[in-house]
Amino acid sequence: MSRLSLVLLVAVMCSALYLVRTQYESRSLTTEIDRANSEARRLDIENDRLDVERRAQATPLRVEKLARDQLHMRSITPAITQYATVGGASAASAAEVQK
Repeated sequence: MSRLSLVLLVAVMCSALYLVRTQYESRSLTTEIDRANSEARRLDIENDRLDVERRAQATPLRVEKLARDQLHMRSITPAITQYATVGGASAASAAEVQK
C-alpha cells in the first residue's frame, strides 16, 4: 500500500506542478494580449490623428496658397488666357499661307 501511496503522491505533485505552469503561461499570454490590444488602440488613435492632419493639409485654401507662394502661380483671367490651336488646323493654315 505504501508503494501505491507513493505513486499517487508523485502523480498529485506532478499534476500540481503542471497546473501551476499552465496558470503562469495563461497569465503571461493574457498580459501579452492586453499589451497587443493597447498597441492596437494606440495605432488606431495615431491613424485617426494622421488622417485628420492629411485632410487639413489638403484643404483647397491651403493648396491655393502653396500654389501662389511656392509655385508662383496666379489666378486665371481673360487677359492672360492663351488659346491653343489644333495640330491639323495649323497645318492647313500653313498650307494656305504658302499658296
